[in-house]
Amino acid sequence: MDIKLLITFLIGFLIVAIAANEIAKVFQKIKFPLITGLIITGIIAGSSVLNFINPKALKELYFLNEIALAIIAFSAGSELYLNELRSRIHSIKWMTIGQLMITFVMSSIVIYFMANQIPFMANMPSTHQIAVSVLFATIFVARSPSSAIAVINEMRANGPFTKTVMGVTVVKDVLVIILFAISLAVAKALINDEPTDFFFFIVLSFELLASFGLGYLLGKILQVPFLSKADTKIKGFAVLLIGYSVYLFSHFVRVKSLEMYHHEFVLEPLLICIIGSFYLTNYSKHRIEFSKTLKEISPVIYIVFFTLTGASLSLQTLMSVFGIAVALFFLRLVTMFFGGIFGVYAANDFKKYALIAWMPYLTQAGVALGLATIISQEFPIWGHQFEAIIIAIIVLNQLVGPPLFKWALNYVKESHLRAKVKKFEGTQDAVIFGLENQSIALAKQLQRNKWEVRIVNTEEKNRNNVDNIQIIDALKIISLTALKKLKLEKTEAIVLMLSDEDNYKIAELIYENIGTKDVIVRLNERANFEKFHKLGALIIEPSTAIVSLLDHFVRSPGATSLLLGMDDGQDTIDIEVRNQDIHGIRLRELRLPSDVLVLSVKRKGQLIVSHGYTRLRLGDIITMVGSEISLDEIKFKFDT
Repeated sequence: MDIKLLITFLIGFLIVAIAANEIAKVFQKIKFPLITGLIITGIIAGSSVLNFINPKALKELYFLNEIALAIIAFSAGSELYLNELRSRIHSIKWMTIGQLMITFVMSSIVIYFMANQIPFMANMPSTHQIAVSVLFATIFVARSPSSAIAVINEMRANGPFTKTVMGVTVVKDVLVIILFAISLAVAKALINDEPTDFFFFIVLSFELLASFGLGYLLGKILQVPFLSKADTKIKGFAVLLIGYSVYLFSHFVRVKSLEMYHHEFVLEPLLICIIGSFYLTNYSKHRIEFSKTLKEISPVIYIVFFTLTGASLSLQTLMSVFGIAVALFFLRLVTMFFGGIFGVYAANDFKKYALIAWMPYLTQAGVALGLATIISQEFPIWGHQFEAIIIAIIVLNQLVGPPLFKWALNYVKESHLRAKVKKFEGTQDAVIFGLENQSIALAKQLQRNKWEVRIVNTEEKNRNNVDNIQIIDALKIISLTALKKLKLEKTEAIVLMLSDEDNYKIAELIYENIGTKDVIVRLNERANFEKFHKLGALIIEPSTAIVSLLDHFVRSPGATSLLLGMDDGQDTIDIEVRNQDIHGIRLRELRLPSDVLVLSVKRKGQLIVSHGYTRLRLGDIITMVGSEISLDEIKFKFDT
């Protein structure tokens, strides 16, 4: 190997990978999956278009694919945590059997009989067609745990259906690698016209047992980096080296066994890596740290892997097989539909799951693409066409799979998304939960700023000394029914000043069912900050708020006094753009009083860098500071 040439290829590929990452973000903005952007960028940079990455470079850089495949296997194994599967193990078992066996068997049979319609299979002997059909069917079984987790987190999904989906997804990815090891060995024997007799299966059994044994040993070795207090990046680099060493060892055994015994003894690196990761995850104390390390290094690995895979593709080949890919996409969908029905009835799950049980398993990503890459490398004559078809199917699955999964979660009512915020109707209302001195003082302050305020009393307290504030009778039970009686749908802000436990119950009910724009929480315990933050609440922590306030007074006394309303005649205000006439005009074109200043513009929950040429949009929240008289005057300018 020419080291200088390798370094040149690495630097060139690094530049392409960085560009691919940026281009992929553009694809995300137009609702395309990230991996689609990476693959397309790789295709453009490859030999079929710009030729930045030529076949010789691909050959020299193949070791990057092997590193990536090891990390993909580690990630799949780390998701299979047995303690989280036990509650739904019966449903997971039958759904896995349905999705695995029915998809595999039906796909193999149908592809074999339609082989004459697939260009590279048409002239093959029947034994070769059987081999390729089995390889297609094996990859059809693969799923993407990372895609499933992303959808579940986005939908805040939880329930029996969600737990079954997550369990089946991670179990299938482990089983598909075992199935792939067997299928690949059988396929190689059939295509190379080698005998598949009793001796063949004895050797295959020994190869699998050796891979399992080495996987157990790898699980021990993987723990070594996590015994030290080294930086996470160093541990991540150690994991990369260990993963790549599995491939180097596998290549060494294949070469030496062929030299000594005239027969390749094949160790399956993906299987070894997934077993090692599974062992560390379930039988060591380093599970969380290992998972965290994988999450840190995976994004870079995926950029490299998907870009390199795209570069190895021929655009002409991809276009020529796209029609076949669409047909196979629908074949996979149909087989998964029947697998889902079988799984639901065999596990005696809710029958309403039967027709939608296949939807969560459609999306594919790293594992499926990794297996296709291996086949492309093992069978160079037709492997690239095989890989092109699989990549086209994966892209279709990435586009169709997540929306179907989201629809299924909504259908079974296990999603917990934020309710739609009701349209503002001209009166600023606030509801405060908790009757105490601070809530009364807050209510009076809001009233002085022309807000309508109600206080919800959760306990029986003396209210004789509360003047001009509406007090709602005790809220004995925190429930959706009780909250609906308060008519919170069009309330601008809700302030929670109860215990953290009660605050969270109310905040979650509001988030999922009512959708009030601003929920402000007075936090009691710092440990509960994250769960309120996930609900989009504005959090005030009394223990640190006073320190932060004093810090701002020291560094910016004028600005702090102004923002707190301590300067006579001065105030700040948030105004939502509702006037159609203002939509699209620039900030500099607003005719504002000379004593009013725009501090910020927030759009869809994100602060944007604003300047004179920033165009306003309906729904933008503009923060302004100025005299109270001027602020009152301009409120009407932004109303409908």
